[in-house]
Amino acid sequence: MKKRMLYIAAGIAATLPTISFAESPYFSLKDGDGFKRFSLSAGWLHAMPQGKPNGVNINTSVKKGDYAVGDVQLDTVTNAIANTKEGAAQKEKLLGVAKLGTTLGLIENGTLTSNMSGKANINSLESWNSADAGLKADNVDTLGIMANYFFTDNISLEFKAGIPPKVDIKGQGQINAPVLGIATPEGKLDTPIIGGIANGLINGIGGIPLDTQIPITNLAQSKKAASATAWLPAAELHYQFGKSGVNKFRPYIGVGVMYAHFTNVKLDSGINQDLVAAGHMVQNVLDGKAGAALEGKTSSADPSVKVKADDAWAPMATLGATYDFNDRWFGVGSVTYAPMSGDAKITVVNNNTGKELIQANTKIDIDPLITYLGVGYRF
Repeated sequence: MKKRMLYIAAGIAATLPTISFAESPYFSLKDGDGFKRFSLSAGWLHAMPQGKPNGVNINTSVKKGDYAVGDVQLDTVTNAIANTKEGAAQKEKLLGVAKLGTTLGLIENGTLTSNMSGKANINSLESWNSADAGLKADNVDTLGIMANYFFTDNISLEFKAGIPPKVDIKGQGQINAPVLGIATPEGKLDTPIIGGIANGLINGIGGIPLDTQIPITNLAQSKKAASATAWLPAAELHYQFGKSGVNKFRPYIGVGVMYAHFTNVKLDSGINQDLVAAGHMVQNVLDGKAGAALEGKTSSADPSVKVKADDAWAPMATLGATYDFNDRWFGVGSVTYAPMSGDAKITVVNNNTGKELIQANTKIDIDPLITYLGVGYRF
C-alpha cells in the first residue's frame, strides 16, 4: 500500500511543472496556432479635422460700474454715441456746449479734459461672446507607427503612435469689444466766473447713451492663428476577419480610445500684438482713463499673452484591412474617426501686478478623420 501511494505521489509531482508552467493561449511570447503574436507597421498618417469653430467667450476685469473718462477727444465721444433718437439729441447738446467751450478757450485741440469729461457707466465689458469667431485645426501629415499584439488569430490590441506633428490652427472672424453704457459729463472747472457758467452747462447735458464696438483682433489676419505640437497616442482592440495563411486580404474593425496632449502652443504675432493692445485698453479703464481706452492708448500695464490648449480624450472607431505579401510582410490601410474636442484658453496678464486683465475661451472641435497607409512585419 505504501509503495502504491509512493508511485502516485511521484506521478503527481512529475506533472506539476507541466501544469504550473502551461502557457495561456492568449498571453504568450511564442507564435500562436498558425499565426504570429506581434506585428509592427509604419507609414503615412493623414488627419483631416472635421470640426467647425465654436465662438469665443471673453471675460475682462472691467466689472459693471462707473469709471472716470479722463482726457478724451470730442470726436471719440461723438463716434461712440448710440445711433438712436435719444443719442442724436444728446450729441447735439454735447456739440453745442463744446462749441461754446472752444470759443471761450476752455477746450483746446478738440480735447475734453478730465475736469469736464466726467464718468461712464460701462455694463458690457465684463463678459461677452463673439459667436462668429473661433479656431479650427488644419489638416496634418506625419509618420504613423502601429504595434499589434495578437491574442488569437482574429483578436488583437493595437497601440498607435508616431512622430508628433506640428498642427496649424486656423482662425475665423473678427473679435470686437462692445461698449454699452451711459457717459455723464461733469463740470469741475475752477476758472473764476466762466468756469462756474461752463460747469452748469456741462452738467446740464445729462447722460449720453453709448453703443459702439472696439476692434480687438481679426483671427483670420494670417494663414494660421496659432500652432502646436500634438501628441496623439491611442489604443484600439481589433477583430480581423479571415485566417492567417489562408486569406491574404483580411479586413478588420476596431474600437478604442485616443488621448491628445499639446505642447509648444504659439499664437500668431499679429494676434498677440492685438491682445497686448486690448490689455492696455482694459487697464486704461481700470485706471480711470476710459477715453484713452477708446483711443487705443498705452496704459500703465505691461501686458503679456499666454495661450494653453487642454488635454483631451475621445473614443475612436476604425475600419481597415491588411494584405499579406508573405507570412511576415504585409501592407495595411485604415480609416479612423474620433469625435474629439478640446478647450483653448488665452489670457492677458499685467506683468507689473500679476493681475489677469482678459481671459478668452473657445472650444475646438477637432473630430479627426484619420487615414493610414503602411507596410508592416510580423514576428
